[in-house]
Amino acid sequence: MVRLFHRALIGVLFLFLLAPVLLVMPMSFSADAFLIWPPSGFSTRWYVALARDTGLLKAAGNSLILAILVCAAALLIALPAALVLARGRFPGQAAIVALLSAPLLLPTIVLALALLIVFVGYGLIGSWPGLMLAHLLVGLPYAVRVLMTAVSTLPPDVEEAASSLGAAPWSVFRRVTLPLMMPGVAAATAIVFLVSFDEVVISLFVVGPQLTTLPVALFHYVETRTDPLVAAVSALLVVLTLAIVLILERALGLARALGK
Repeated sequence: MVRLFHRALIGVLFLFLLAPVLLVMPMSFSADAFLIWPPSGFSTRWYVALARDTGLLKAAGNSLILAILVCAAALLIALPAALVLARGRFPGQAAIVALLSAPLLLPTIVLALALLIVFVGYGLIGSWPGLMLAHLLVGLPYAVRVLMTAVSTLPPDVEEAASSLGAAPWSVFRRVTLPLMMPGVAAATAIVFLVSFDEVVISLFVVGPQLTTLPVALFHYVETRTDPLVAAVSALLVVLTLAIVLILERALGLARALGK
C-alpha cells in the first residue's frame, strides 16, 4: 500500500512537471490566431510562419553560435581548473571552489545588473565578447562542478601505470585521463550549452539592437503578440532539449556522464 502511494505521488509530480509541455505541444499546431485552449483546429501554419520570421531565425542563430562559443570557453577553463581543484591540496582551495560556485547562489537579476554596470564602462553592451562573458559567468560553475566530480571518480592506478611505463605527463593526460573523463566532459558540455541557449534575464541586460538572442527575442515578441508562434518555438526547444538528453543517455548514460 505504501509503495502504491509512492508511485501515485511520483506520477502526480511527473504530471505536474510535464503539464506545460503537454499544453504547449498541441497549441503549437493550433489553427487559431490567438493562444486559446483547447485549440479549435490544428494546422502547421505557425511553424511555417516561424520559418519565414527572419528576426527570430537570426536570434536563434545567434543563440546557437553563442552557446557553442561559451561551451568551448567553459571547457578550456573548467578542465584544468577541475584537475587542480579535485586533486591538489593548497591554501585557499575551498575558497576558490566557493568563488567559482558563487554565481549560482546569487539572484540572476543581481548578476545581470552588476554586469550591466561593469559592461557599460567597457563598451561591452550588445557585443559578442560581452554576451560570451555574461553567459560564461553562469555556465562555468556547472562545468567546473561536473568535471570535478568526473575527476574524483577516475582510477589513479591507470594514470600511475602509464607514468611508470615512461609516458610523459601530457601523453598521460591526452591518452588516459581525457578519454576516461569524456562522459563528464559530454555532460558538462550539454549542461553549459542548455544554460547558455536558455539564458534570458542576464541577456536582457547585455544585448543590443543589432545583437540579440532567441529567449530575448521571444520575450519582446510576447509583449505585443499572443499568437501560437511562441508555442511553436517552445515546442522546438523542448524537442531540442529532449534530443540532447536522449543522445547523452544512449551514448554514455546520464549517471555515468555525471560521474555517479
